[in-house]
Amino acid sequence: MATTSGRLNFSQLATLAEFGRLGTLAAVAEALGYTPGAVSQQMSALERSVGRPLVERSGRQLVLTDAGHVLVAHAESLIEAERAARLAVAALGSDVAGPLRVGTWGSMAATLLAPVVAELGRRHPEVTVRSKEVDLDEAASEVRRGTVDVAFGLDYPSYPLPPERGIDFLELLEEPFAVVLARRPEGLPAGREVRAADLADLGWILPPATSHFGAALRVGFRRRGLEPRVVHEVTDTAASLLLAAGGLGATVMTPLMRRLTPATELEVLHVADPLTRRIVLLAPSDRTQRTVTSFVEVVSSVVRSLTTPGADAGPGPTP
Repeated sequence: MATTSGRLNFSQLATLAEFGRLGTLAAVAEALGYTPGAVSQQMSALERSVGRPLVERSGRQLVLTDAGHVLVAHAESLIEAERAARLAVAALGSDVAGPLRVGTWGSMAATLLAPVVAELGRRHPEVTVRSKEVDLDEAASEVRRGTVDVAFGLDYPSYPLPPERGIDFLELLEEPFAVVLARRPEGLPAGREVRAADLADLGWILPPATSHFGAALRVGFRRRGLEPRVVHEVTDTAASLLLAAGGLGATVMTPLMRRLTPATELEVLHVADPLTRRIVLLAPSDRTQRTVTSFVEVVSSVVRSLTTPGADAGPGPTP
């Protein structure tokens, strides 16, 4: 019978849980900011603690053993319990203070992060915000793992995000997509909405279909009778808008996306039955951390102020 030689270490459990999710030491190292050697050492130390091998070779791959699968199933619950205990102790203070790690990404950092941090500092000057750029498709997982305390995300009615255990998707704003390009196509009357199917001859600038955004756009367009002919696959929103302004194709834009390049001249086509996106805040379901609850309140307030009719959207046309 195997014997254990020590208590379980939460850092080692987190490493094992990431291996169960990602499947390779290299991927775990990249996700956690370790070297592959350090990941291997943590796994070996955890094996000594439980007295059983947790990983084994299968051909050229390293895979979980039966004991590894059992421990991964318990690891996530243990990590969540440890995090909840820390947050509960931190919440005993009377003031909203302390560090807050915010997950963000390019266009959201450019449009929302600065006014949110400024307003949070005005209301709660003892809160220190640190931001981290995250892969938009991994934002919920980053919050669940505790890499960040809260993160901005995007959801699409045409292609909804799958639920993430222990994470709330708090809707901040739903906004429509317009189609933008350098000049209006011939045959489309000015001043009228267009149908998606009317744009079948255009070349498109869209994110890759492997991304959640790219998949959502393609699914939404197909439901409206359009199979987009993609000529440029671009992930960066500002770059897509500049390429469209340069005559390289059509792309999509929302009012907040317009704030990235307010001076760029673009022809805006409003689409009947438009695709939409939802800006969401991804936060732990057990929001005992007062900095997180305060951040949620501030973000909601800032979004309302930015999207109120008449709010400054910068120079240039807006959809």
